[in-house]
Amino acid sequence: MPSAPILAAWLAVALAAGALLGQLAGGHALAGFALVAAAEIVLLLSSISHLRSAMMPVASSPTSLLSHDRFMTRTRRIASSLRDLRSAAGNLPDAVVLLDNEQHVRWFNHAAEDLLGLRRPQDRGADLHERLRSSDLAGWLEDGAREPLNDIAAPGRPDRHLNVTLLPFGRRQRLLLARDISDLTRLEQIRRDFVANVSHELRTPLTVIHGYLELLDPEDVPELAPVLGEMRAQSKRMGQIVEDLLTLSRLETQEHVADERVAMAPLLATLRKEAEALSQGRHHIVLESTAEADLLGSPKDLHSALSNLVSNAVRYTPAGGTITIRWQRSPDGAVYSVSDTGFGIPASHLSRLTERFYRVSSSRSRDSGGTGLGLSIVKHVLNLHQARLQIESTPGQGSTFSCHFGRERLLGPAGAEES
Repeated sequence: MPSAPILAAWLAVALAAGALLGQLAGGHALAGFALVAAAEIVLLLSSISHLRSAMMPVASSPTSLLSHDRFMTRTRRIASSLRDLRSAAGNLPDAVVLLDNEQHVRWFNHAAEDLLGLRRPQDRGADLHERLRSSDLAGWLEDGAREPLNDIAAPGRPDRHLNVTLLPFGRRQRLLLARDISDLTRLEQIRRDFVANVSHELRTPLTVIHGYLELLDPEDVPELAPVLGEMRAQSKRMGQIVEDLLTLSRLETQEHVADERVAMAPLLATLRKEAEALSQGRHHIVLESTAEADLLGSPKDLHSALSNLVSNAVRYTPAGGTITIRWQRSPDGAVYSVSDTGFGIPASHLSRLTERFYRVSSSRSRDSGGTGLGLSIVKHVLNLHQARLQIESTPGQGSTFSCHFGRERLLGPAGAEES
């Protein structure tokens, strides 16, 4: 009879296949196939042992014939289950390619033919890197494919968009998964166009309304003074929302920035003055600059992003609190951070703060005059500068928003780029 480790190995293979295929299909049907296959494999191996023992004394005894019939039945059943597994994997809508440790193709499904341009039988055993050399996937595979590749053109269908992942599989093997996200990409583009068009259309009537409100003098109609003041404030806020939406739409469609030297010393001084003006003496503003480096990027966009973090800190910090603006070196480059002693943010909200219009507290955000788009703008500006936003917060103690810039974005005091 096969040893326990061998049986465990067969069972592990079947369970892994079921879990993987179930995840790809978004359900549990394929996982069920693998569980059935696992059970059948174990029973089949046990039957082989029993059949061999039964047939040893008398090859043609009734017992041995019965065991043989059972053996054949189970053999057909396991073969059917394995065919079902292979058929299900072959017909998945996502491209699946099984690779060896040298990235040679061992097997692929029908979707891989359509989306990746692989062909049977000539591409079996082919080097996938060489096969896809003319596509964006080649460089990604050559670099080790450590991170998923998002929104690239499909090698087999340039009109389609893919998300691609490379996963370890079994012993010294890899599984390449490519999902068609063309419909999601199209819907996202429709959303962007809609927001941009609506924002443009709203800008003109809001400008007219705000202009007429400015012409009305509250002293002429004292009883309407509070109403006019509120109308002016809300009109200004709506105009700011429209401007932020237009900025966000531009950033989302922008692929790169025109790099210029961004002198950090005067920019930091400006940010401090803006914080003091917005605070009106209600907070203690501190500036700490030790990096002695400038940035390479878009002065307008970086000022917008860094200023957003400062204004948020002022808005959400009670009077008497402290706001600290820092520009300092880090092991990977430099960090711009804004710390406050404000309300703090619960951990459950941190991952969603950069979403459009997401609010931790609706009433507090509206009272402060925020549009709900500032952190989304910050995220997109940092993405264009290959930087990232880190948020740390403790409820009741305050928050720190940090922008991490890589060495390639730093310029020394004399203008030489840091290495």
